[in-house]
Amino acid sequence: MKKIIRLVRGFMRLAAFVGLSAALNAVAQSPKSVVVPLEAASTKTTSDNVIQLQTATALLHGSLMLPVRLPEGGTAATGPLSVVIIHPGSGPTDRDGNSAGLPGKNNSLKMLAEALAQRGIASVRIDKRGVAESSAAVSSEKDLRFDTYIDDLVAWITMLKKDPRFSRVIVAGHSEGSLVGMMAAAKSSADAFISLSGIAGNAGDVLRTQLKPKLPEALWNESERTLKSLEAGKLVDDPPAALASLYRPSVQPYLISWLNKRPTIEIAKLKVPILIVQGTTDIQVATREAELLKAAAPKAELAIIDGMNHVLKKVEADQKKQLASYSDATLPLHDAFAPLIVAFVNGLK
Repeated sequence: MKKIIRLVRGFMRLAAFVGLSAALNAVAQSPKSVVVPLEAASTKTTSDNVIQLQTATALLHGSLMLPVRLPEGGTAATGPLSVVIIHPGSGPTDRDGNSAGLPGKNNSLKMLAEALAQRGIASVRIDKRGVAESSAAVSSEKDLRFDTYIDDLVAWITMLKKDPRFSRVIVAGHSEGSLVGMMAAAKSSADAFISLSGIAGNAGDVLRTQLKPKLPEALWNESERTLKSLEAGKLVDDPPAALASLYRPSVQPYLISWLNKRPTIEIAKLKVPILIVQGTTDIQVATREAELLKAAAPKAELAIIDGMNHVLKKVEADQKKQLASYSDATLPLHDAFAPLIVAFVNGLK
């Protein structure tokens, strides 16, 4: 029993970083990647600039990546430009796609920003409230709500829409950020939405999928008791000690605010162009999740990238290689990924 609980604790520490996504060990069989032709890669340099958002309660921080200049006397990129605002995933994941909970960096979201800038598209990467440079924006974990992330992203979008440098604002949400992004896009004047490795079910469904095969019956029953109470909007004074990293009292208000939000319902509300991107070797989110999002939003574009994992890199379905990729900044993005995003953004009317 002690060994099982140690394994569960280790699993929950990983889940706290990578997000509450579908079946940790599932690797779905899917069609080949959708490969969008792209002109020869530009040699433009890029500029990564400080950008800040002053909300009613705190100052939030991010990075604005801009195309700058062609070499050999070329002219500076002129606006207005399309700008993609990139919302990271769950837990202590920063604007670059890295987590304080893991050693090393993968820099996946920074790499995406660089790839966009090299092809003439601006981007904004943000540190969520309570994370990295925006850590001071949350004084206590118990005060954080899922809707706070949505409201913050709406404010970022609103600020960028007023900036004369930009012609359109596209929201891209990764993992848990997919749900934040689609809900913010619906509440704002965003011009398009991109889901990157997003789930279709609500968080309660995902937790049950992850936990049931890993917990002994008694602990599963305690987890289910706790989860049902939170889904009903009721705090739990005595959550199971073995799952304290998930159900600790200070995080329960956040869970209550998140558990009953269903991505398939939220994505169906969008009236803007949508791109759904999913990799076949993602050990956190199965391709079925992307297919369910597509079914909920039939006009959306769906791109399944063969061999791309959760951090948007080309990694085979090997557990050790997968986990290593979360901390490897030398590993590039999957070569089919950035062209898909660029083609979608450039195709907007």
